[in-house]
Amino acid sequence: MTFNFKEILTAFMVLFAVIDIIGNIPIIIDLRKKVGHIQSEKASIIAGFIMIIFLFLGQSLLTLIGIDVNSFAVAGSFILFFIALEMILGITLYKDDSSSAPMTATVFPLAFPLIAGPGSLTTLLSLRSEFAIENIIVAVILNIIFLYIVLKTSSKIERIIGDTGIQIIRKVFGVILLAIAVKLFTHNIKALFI
Repeated sequence: MTFNFKEILTAFMVLFAVIDIIGNIPIIIDLRKKVGHIQSEKASIIAGFIMIIFLFLGQSLLTLIGIDVNSFAVAGSFILFFIALEMILGITLYKDDSSSAPMTATVFPLAFPLIAGPGSLTTLLSLRSEFAIENIIVAVILNIIFLYIVLKTSSKIERIIGDTGIQIIRKVFGVILLAIAVKLFTHNIKALFI
């Protein structure tokens, strides 16, 4: 096992930008108002479990349906590209219709698909095509710890940062994510034509 701090940091930043837990604080607060209480520990553990399981089994699932990791990474780069555009431009390209308030927001829609959703799962496999698996696992665990802290203190964070602060953070991470999407695309598209 070779832990690489640069890989861990990059993977952490990519996942942090995709999960966008800071940008999702208004959604978390809204869910808390609707359902009364969010089990932060349970939501964090379930989201982490889904992500790590997918990291190991995702490639086998792809092989089963006849798709290679490079193709998936290119597809993933498009998803990251559109998520980044949403973050930078403040638009919504994809809207999940969850108008009815769930009885508990811990698993759905919080752990899945808000945290461990299509974007983060695609990102995990895309990262796997570039980074060592142990570095990605560390990055996932660090994100889950950060996520837990944010879920526990979401109302305090909202008061401290304010709407403007949240918007600035989203745009900064959007630009970082856009650059990563371009890098992911150029790195993996070459492999498809060799």
